[in-house]
Amino acid sequence: MSLVAEKLRSVEARIYAAAVRAGRAPASVRLVAVTKTVPVEFVVEAAQAGAKILGENRVQEALSKKPELDRLKAATHEAGLPSPPVWHLIGPLQKNKARQAVGEFDLIHSLESIELAREIDRQAKKKGIIQKALLEINIASEETKHGIRPEEAAGFVKEASAFGNLKIIGLMCVPPAANDPEKSRPYFKEMNRLAAELALEGFDMTELSMGMSQDFEAAVEEGATLVRVGTAIFGSRA
Repeated sequence: MSLVAEKLRSVEARIYAAAVRAGRAPASVRLVAVTKTVPVEFVVEAAQAGAKILGENRVQEALSKKPELDRLKAATHEAGLPSPPVWHLIGPLQKNKARQAVGEFDLIHSLESIELAREIDRQAKKKGIIQKALLEINIASEETKHGIRPEEAAGFVKEASAFGNLKIIGLMCVPPAANDPEKSRPYFKEMNRLAAELALEGFDMTELSMGMSQDFEAAVEEGATLVRVGTAIFGSRA
């Protein structure tokens, strides 16, 4: 077993244990293996080890890696093996990159403006698809972070619901950086509360993307359905 495969198994085991501690079904939490700056051969190793979702921060980097994963897809199909992973875009998306992103990613985690929502909808309509996305919440209202403020979420989702080819299915956040995962926990609790509040208003809040290498177990305990883990699988970035 490769080192990447060993680390992937370790992270999956920690997710499983955190879900059990919280009284949740482990299958309700999915791992997004973050491949930012990771050489494609290691990405392939993760896919071969069973990674179901790959997360990229930049559209172009994902598109450069996809051909190798597509070859893996063809090989696994011929061998009757499980399907290779899907791609999620977890980094900021500029409007001028929406055309390239729409349809290439199963889920866009970083919807943060109505203008971007409108462009995603426009591009998805051209391609005849429904593009799924998460609304990014700036949960601590940090000036340096992307996302909208929590109090703006309901109005945003209501306005975006008019778009026929964009479907918002939940929320995403990046809490303030901290070495202690307990410092992230209050923000995860608040995200869960906000998602529940929006669900009561009739909005689809199926997914809650939160938690990274340093705090994903706390995120699982507080309701995350998607955790974005890179360093704990692939090691530190250059």
